[in-house]
Amino acid sequence: MAVDSEATDPLPGHIDFHNTEFAFAHLSDRELKRMYYLFRLMNSPALVNVGSSLLVAAIKLRLPLVKRLVRHTIFRQFVGGETLQECEPVIEKLRKYQCSSILEYGAEGKSREEELDTTRDIVLNTIRFAASSDSVPVVSLKLTGLVDNALLEKKQRGEVFSEQEEVYWKRFLRRFDDICQTAYEHNIALFIDAEESWMQDAIDALVLERMRRYNTRRAILYNTYQLYRVDGLQRLKDDYHVIHSEGYVFGAKLVRGAYMDKERKRAKEMGYPSPIHPTKEATDRAYDEAILFCVEHFETMASCNASHNLKSNALQAKLIEERGIVKNHDHLNFSQLYGMADYITFNLSARGYNVAKYLPYGPVEEVLPYLIRRARENTAVTGDMSRELKYLRRELKRRGLLR
Repeated sequence: MAVDSEATDPLPGHIDFHNTEFAFAHLSDRELKRMYYLFRLMNSPALVNVGSSLLVAAIKLRLPLVKRLVRHTIFRQFVGGETLQECEPVIEKLRKYQCSSILEYGAEGKSREEELDTTRDIVLNTIRFAASSDSVPVVSLKLTGLVDNALLEKKQRGEVFSEQEEVYWKRFLRRFDDICQTAYEHNIALFIDAEESWMQDAIDALVLERMRRYNTRRAILYNTYQLYRVDGLQRLKDDYHVIHSEGYVFGAKLVRGAYMDKERKRAKEMGYPSPIHPTKEATDRAYDEAILFCVEHFETMASCNASHNLKSNALQAKLIEERGIVKNHDHLNFSQLYGMADYITFNLSARGYNVAKYLPYGPVEEVLPYLIRRARENTAVTGDMSRELKYLRRELKRRGLLR
């Protein structure tokens, strides 16, 4: 993205997303200043790139001072805590500002069977924890945390598993079913994360199959649709019509997408058309059409607009208002990442919409890949000032803490 027009262009609807008093009411002066200076540091691409490499090396070497530094800076900003118990104060603080929490154990890149079993057990515990809270309606799940990615890719290619691979695949299905059944019994929704295109078809098939088992009365499973994909909008519509026609409640989480560079590079190297829209404008059009589709069918499908795009959030709020739909209808939701886009989250919650923060948790060394992605996302967007930094600075000035 080369131009940050969202902060100046007129927005649909009647919510003032530029209201920083609502956006940062949950932060003390000290917390606001800390966040501002952290985002200033992250606004330097060179510093973030060099620092990310050094952090990975230092954490692998188990340097205690580095782990402490990470824990008190970017970890504190973007992660709820190392344990569910550490997340409780964050969840409670968000609840006070009418914001729910979406929990996800942040570990990535596991492939050993014992590690995959451990991840399943942690997710099951997360679901039980969520069920004990009145402000954690959703647990987010990466299926790539339950199975070796190579198996998903092989399944998508339609290749025959070896005898041992078949054993591993059945273990994965048991892990997934254990999680789905527990979520169903505890009435907790599951957001299934999207992955790269070369394994997404296999994931889609698994999720849709389980929607038929568990989405009988309400949406327990939500599949994730990446609208930067050329086929993303049509996939959303096709899957809805199939699930709805069979009498089940469809669940969809909308995102723009997270693997654009990787997808385009692989397509070029392997000589097939890129699955990604050629321009941001095309992605934006597809995303907003998806929002319209979800609102139009809200009575028979549940959706979550998981976006940091001001215009897309304003559009959904406007559509809900124009159609006279109850603002906090269970089937129409918004979400943003914890530690980011507070100007969207808390302006929506102040107006009575269903909004949640995606709240990862886990040991520092386990969530480091997630933290590095968050830091890189917040590098400069327009000149020296990212969108996040603009709103922080505006609030500091409003409070008289910055000239």
